[in-house]
Amino acid sequence: MIRNGFVFALALLLAGCAALRTQNIPDKELERRQVIELINYAQRVAAMTPEQQRREYSASNQAFAKGKDTNSRIQLALLLATPGASVHDATRAASLLEPVATAGDTASPLRALARLLYAQLNECANEQKRANQMRDQLDAAKESERSMREKLEALKDIERSILQRAPESQPRHR
Repeated sequence: MIRNGFVFALALLLAGCAALRTQNIPDKELERRQVIELINYAQRVAAMTPEQQRREYSASNQAFAKGKDTNSRIQLALLLATPGASVHDATRAASLLEPVATAGDTASPLRALARLLYAQLNECANEQKRANQMRDQLDAAKESERSMREKLEALKDIERSILQRAPESQPRHR
């Protein structure tokens, strides 16, 4: 009797685990579809006119403000991260993605997309910083070169002045 009860309990436990596993599969499938829809959305946004992008931004921003769910968060971030978009704001896109990208569940397709986009945005930001630093260094080098040229011209002027005065200041030999 105890053995039958144990087997029955084990069977119930396994059935419960199987039910959990099958519930998880549709959730993953739903997220996979959401990821595909988000990628399609990003392609549509990239093809929009600037005015359409501004209208889409307004609608996406309102949807995010109402729901603040992961899907609307990523959708708004994709819009803001679109290169050349009239509403491009990589910093805000990264800040929208950060909570999703840094969360612990690595198996989530939406989180994987958020991590990928977040990493890309951070890499672009780092490249932009390096480019700005190089531009600053180039500007400093140009300024240094200009200063050196001015000093060289001043020295040449002094040398010309000395050479012009030299015959007059030299004593004449008779």
